[in-house]
This record gives sequence, structure tokens and C-alpha cells, in this order.
Amino acid sequence: MNLERLPNEEKLSLCRKYYLGGFAFLPFLWLVNVVWFFREAFVKPVYSEQLQIKTYVKRSAFGLLLWVAVLTTWITIFQHFRAEWGEVGDYLSFTIPLGIP
Repeated sequence: MNLERLPNEEKLSLCRKYYLGGFAFLPFLWLVNVVWFFREAFVKPVYSEQLQIKTYVKRSAFGLLLWVAVLTTWITIFQHFRAEWGEVGDYLSFTIPLGIP
């Protein structure tokens, strides 16, 4: 999508939709929001909707970083302690590894 062709009101609306969509456990939308709208928020000359777009981009970046931190922590804990959790670790696994850990 070429953001250059959209009017500023449409850019703001689209940015807001991606920001709100990230709260539906879709942090990928926050990544898209940050990548697509970074230039609009921080590089382009000032226009009336830019302040709101900048806010959505900052919040999307923060939410994305939070999701990455939580997911990385969970993956690390799960990989480290899965064998010690016994049956619970096996039930949480998508595939059960064969052999002795």
C-alpha cells in the first residue's frame, strides 16, 4: 500500500485500526504499524494528524516490545523446565520429544 496517495485523515484512521487490532492478541499488526507509519510520524513535515499518528506508532512499538519480551521469557522458561514439569509439560507441548531430556 502506498501511503503517499492517502489523505491524512485516512492515514490516521488506518494507523488507529492497526493499533487497536494489536490488542486482539495480534502483535504483528503493531509491527506493521510501526514499520508503515514511522516515516509519517517522525520524518515528514508537520501536519495536523501527525501528533496522533506519532502517539499510535510509539504505543505500537511499546506494545510490540512488551509482547516480544513476554514471549521470549515464556519460551525460555518452557524450554528450560519442560522436562521437570513432567505430565504438565507434556500436555503443554505441541509435540512430545522422544528420549531422555
